[in-house]
Amino acid sequence: MPLTAIFGGTFNPFHIGHYEMLKALQNDNDIEKILIMPDKIPPHKVCDFMADDSARIKMCEIVSRDFPKAELCLIEFERNGKSYSYDTVMLLKQKYPDTEFTFVCGGDMLVFFDKWYKYEQLMKEVSFTVFKRTDTDENEFLNCVDRFSKMGMKINVMEEIITNVSSTKIRKDFKSAKALLPTEVFNFLTEKRIYIDREI
Repeated sequence: MPLTAIFGGTFNPFHIGHYEMLKALQNDNDIEKILIMPDKIPPHKVCDFMADDSARIKMCEIVSRDFPKAELCLIEFERNGKSYSYDTVMLLKQKYPDTEFTFVCGGDMLVFFDKWYKYEQLMKEVSFTVFKRTDTDENEFLNCVDRFSKMGMKINVMEEIITNVSSTKIRKDFKSAKALLPTEVFNFLTEKRIYIDREI
Protein backbone atom coordinates (compact mmCIF):
# COMPACT_ATOMS: atom_id res chain seq x y z
CA MET A 1 0.00 0.00 0.00
CA PRO A 2 1.32 3.50 -0.86
CA LEU A 3 2.44 5.50 2.14
CA THR A 4 1.51 8.94 3.41
CA ALA A 5 4.52 10.59 5.05
CA ILE A 6 4.01 12.60 8.22
CA PHE A 7 6.61 15.36 7.98
CA GLY A 8 6.29 17.38 11.15
CA GLY A 9 8.48 19.94 12.82
CA THR A 10 8.71 23.33 14.43
CA PHE A 11 9.99 24.82 11.15
CA ASN A 12 11.41 27.84 12.94
CA PRO A 13 12.51 28.48 10.23
CA PHE A 14 11.99 26.00 7.37
CA HIS A 15 15.59 25.48 6.19
CA ILE A 16 17.44 23.56 3.47
CA GLY A 17 17.79 20.47 5.65
CA HIS A 18 14.00 20.21 5.72
CA TYR A 19 13.91 20.95 2.00
CA GLU A 20 16.39 18.16 1.21
CA MET A 21 14.26 15.69 3.16
CA LEU A 22 11.17 16.74 1.21
CA LYS A 23 13.01 16.28 -2.07
CA ALA A 24 14.01 12.74 -1.10
CA LEU A 25 10.45 11.92 -0.04
CA GLN A 26 9.11 13.35 -3.29
CA ASN A 27 11.42 11.01 -5.24
CA ASP A 28 10.51 7.92 -3.20
CA ASN A 29 8.16 5.73 -5.23
CA ASP A 30 6.68 4.16 -2.09
CA ILE A 31 5.38 7.51 -0.86
CA GLU A 32 2.15 8.78 -2.36
CA LYS A 33 1.57 11.89 -0.25
CA ILE A 34 3.57 14.08 2.14
CA LEU A 35 1.81 15.94 4.95
CA ILE A 36 3.86 18.98 5.96
CA MET A 37 2.76 19.48 9.53
CA PRO A 38 3.98 22.42 11.64
CA ASP A 39 3.88 21.84 15.40
CA LYS A 40 1.55 24.04 17.39
CA ILE A 41 3.29 23.61 20.77
CA PRO A 42 6.51 21.55 20.48
CA PRO A 43 6.70 19.37 23.62
CA HIS A 44 10.49 19.01 23.82
CA LYS A 45 11.84 22.38 22.72
CA VAL A 46 12.75 25.46 24.71
CA CYS A 47 13.45 28.12 22.11
CA ASP A 48 15.17 31.51 22.17
CA PHE A 49 12.52 32.86 19.79
CA MET A 50 9.51 31.26 18.12
CA ALA A 51 8.10 32.84 14.98
CA ASP A 52 4.36 33.16 15.24
CA ASP A 53 2.11 30.39 13.96
CA SER A 54 1.04 32.25 10.83
CA ALA A 55 4.66 32.75 9.73
CA ARG A 56 5.63 29.12 10.29
CA ILE A 57 2.51 27.95 8.46
CA LYS A 58 3.26 30.32 5.58
CA MET A 59 6.79 28.92 5.23
CA CYS A 60 5.38 25.41 4.98
CA GLU A 61 2.83 26.56 2.44
CA ILE A 62 5.53 28.23 0.32
CA VAL A 63 7.70 25.11 0.26
CA SER A 64 4.79 22.76 -0.47
CA ARG A 65 4.38 24.41 -3.87
CA ASP A 66 7.68 22.88 -5.01
CA PHE A 67 6.61 19.29 -4.37
CA PRO A 68 3.56 17.75 -6.09
CA LYS A 69 3.14 15.12 -3.36
CA ALA A 70 3.22 17.65 -0.54
CA GLU A 71 0.32 19.38 1.15
CA LEU A 72 -0.02 21.51 4.25
CA CYS A 73 -1.65 19.75 7.21
CA LEU A 74 -2.75 21.81 10.23
CA ILE A 75 -4.19 18.98 12.29
CA GLU A 76 -2.07 19.94 15.32
CA PHE A 77 -3.85 23.30 15.40
CA GLU A 78 -7.21 21.54 15.75
CA ARG A 79 -6.62 20.59 19.37
CA ASN A 80 -5.35 22.16 22.57
CA GLY A 81 -2.19 21.28 24.44
CA LYS A 82 1.26 20.16 23.40
CA SER A 83 1.85 18.58 20.00
CA TYR A 84 2.71 15.03 21.03
CA SER A 85 3.44 12.82 18.03
CA TYR A 86 1.48 9.90 19.44
CA ASP A 87 -1.69 11.98 19.78
CA THR A 88 -1.25 13.38 16.28
CA VAL A 89 -0.76 9.95 14.74
CA MET A 90 -3.83 8.55 16.49
CA LEU A 91 -5.89 11.51 15.32
CA LEU A 92 -4.70 11.04 11.73
CA LYS A 93 -5.46 7.32 11.81
CA GLN A 94 -8.93 8.04 13.13
CA LYS A 95 -9.52 10.68 10.46
CA TYR A 96 -8.06 8.61 7.60
CA PRO A 97 -8.65 4.95 8.54
CA ASP A 98 -7.70 3.59 5.10
CA THR A 99 -4.34 5.35 4.97
CA GLU A 100 -0.98 3.83 5.88
CA PHE A 101 1.32 6.38 7.46
CA THR A 102 5.06 6.62 7.90
CA PHE A 103 6.58 9.06 10.39
CA VAL A 104 9.56 11.04 9.09
CA CYS A 105 12.40 12.02 11.41
CA GLY A 106 16.08 12.83 11.45
CA GLY A 107 18.69 10.56 12.97
CA ASP A 108 19.21 13.07 15.77
CA MET A 109 15.58 12.58 16.82
CA LEU A 110 15.87 8.79 16.72
CA VAL A 111 18.65 8.89 19.32
CA PHE A 112 16.22 10.38 21.83
CA PHE A 113 13.15 8.49 20.69
CA ASP A 114 12.77 6.62 23.97
CA LYS A 115 12.20 10.00 25.67
CA TRP A 116 9.11 10.66 23.54
CA TYR A 117 5.62 10.54 24.96
CA LYS A 118 4.19 7.00 24.62
CA TYR A 119 7.05 6.04 22.31
CA GLU A 120 6.46 2.29 22.67
CA GLN A 121 2.85 2.67 21.55
CA LEU A 122 3.82 5.07 18.77
CA MET A 123 6.27 2.66 17.16
CA LYS A 124 3.51 0.08 16.89
CA GLU A 125 1.13 2.46 15.13
CA VAL A 126 3.28 3.64 12.19
CA SER A 127 6.50 2.86 10.38
CA PHE A 128 9.38 5.33 10.50
CA THR A 129 11.30 6.92 7.65
CA VAL A 130 14.63 8.11 9.00
CA PHE A 131 17.32 10.38 7.57
CA LYS A 132 20.95 10.60 8.61
CA ARG A 133 22.51 14.05 8.75
CA THR A 134 26.04 15.11 7.86
CA ASP A 135 26.88 15.21 11.59
CA THR A 136 25.30 11.84 12.46
CA ASP A 137 27.38 9.55 14.66
CA GLU A 138 27.21 6.37 12.55
CA ASN A 139 27.74 3.91 15.40
CA GLU A 140 25.24 5.59 17.69
CA PHE A 141 22.72 5.78 14.87
CA LEU A 142 23.07 2.12 13.88
CA ASN A 143 22.82 1.04 17.50
CA CYS A 144 19.54 2.96 17.82
CA VAL A 145 18.18 1.43 14.61
CA ASP A 146 19.08 -2.04 15.87
CA ARG A 147 17.64 -1.46 19.35
CA PHE A 148 14.33 -0.02 18.21
CA SER A 149 13.97 -2.59 15.41
CA LYS A 150 14.23 -5.34 18.01
CA MET A 151 11.47 -3.57 19.95
CA GLY A 152 9.18 -3.77 16.94
CA MET A 153 9.78 -0.47 15.13
CA LYS A 154 9.63 -0.69 11.34
CA ILE A 155 12.42 1.58 10.11
CA ASN A 156 13.33 2.64 6.60
CA VAL A 157 16.69 4.43 6.56
CA MET A 158 16.87 6.74 3.56
CA GLU A 159 20.00 6.82 1.41
CA GLU A 160 20.17 10.61 1.23
CA ILE A 161 22.41 12.33 3.78
CA ILE A 162 20.86 15.60 4.93
CA THR A 163 22.79 18.82 5.53
CA ASN A 164 23.10 19.63 9.22
CA VAL A 165 21.59 23.06 9.76
CA SER A 166 21.26 24.91 13.06
CA SER A 167 17.95 26.74 13.28
CA THR A 168 19.31 28.61 16.30
CA LYS A 169 22.22 30.01 14.28
CA ILE A 170 19.83 31.13 11.53
CA ARG A 171 17.67 32.97 14.04
CA LYS A 172 20.67 34.64 15.66
CA ASP A 173 22.38 35.66 12.41
CA PHE A 174 19.66 35.76 9.80
CA LYS A 175 21.51 38.16 7.51
CA SER A 176 24.22 35.51 6.96
CA ALA A 177 21.79 32.63 6.52
CA LYS A 178 20.62 33.04 2.93
CA ALA A 179 22.40 29.88 1.75
CA LEU A 180 20.71 27.85 4.50
CA LEU A 181 17.14 28.67 3.44
CA PRO A 182 15.03 27.92 0.36
CA THR A 183 15.01 31.07 -1.78
CA GLU A 184 11.29 31.81 -1.46
CA VAL A 185 11.38 31.24 2.29
CA PHE A 186 14.33 33.62 2.65
CA ASN A 187 12.49 36.24 0.58
CA PHE A 188 9.35 35.88 2.71
CA LEU A 189 11.25 36.13 6.00
CA THR A 190 13.22 39.13 4.72
CA GLU A 191 10.08 40.93 3.60
CA LYS A 192 8.34 40.32 6.93
CA ARG A 193 11.57 40.93 8.93
CA ILE A 194 10.72 37.99 11.15
CA TYR A 195 14.25 37.18 12.31
CA ILE A 196 15.98 40.40 11.29
CA ASP A 197 17.48 42.87 13.76
CA ARG A 198 16.55 40.80 16.79
CA GLU A 199 18.54 40.91 19.99
CA ILE A 200 19.04 37.43 21.46
